[in-house]
Amino acid sequence: MTEDDLIDEISDIEDRIERLAGIAERCRKYILASKIAIGGGAVLLLVTILGLFGFGQTAALGSIALVLGGIVSLGSNVSTLRQSEDAIGAAEARRAALIGGMDLRVVADTPMKLV
Repeated sequence: MTEDDLIDEISDIEDRIERLAGIAERCRKYILASKIAIGGGAVLLLVTILGLFGFGQTAALGSIALVLGGIVSLGSNVSTLRQSEDAIGAAEARRAALIGGMDLRVVADTPMKLV
């Protein structure tokens, strides 16, 4: 493999890492929203069961749907986040191996003259 091929492959890996990082960040946002939905649905269900504000059966069904939807969304996004983080780790390891295998030249430091 030539040095140009290695550089291209490293660049592709870095692009993949950036895409995966974006996916992971979106998953974190959805996880937070899911937790909020679960908490909000649970509070609404409790308020409905206790009859504090006179909400009807529709509010109880809506709160149950909110909790269940939040649970499903949370599970899905946690799974996707783990897969993305694993893929990022594998890509970073591959990138490090490629960089480690390159025949890099040392550039000597030369003192700069101040003018």
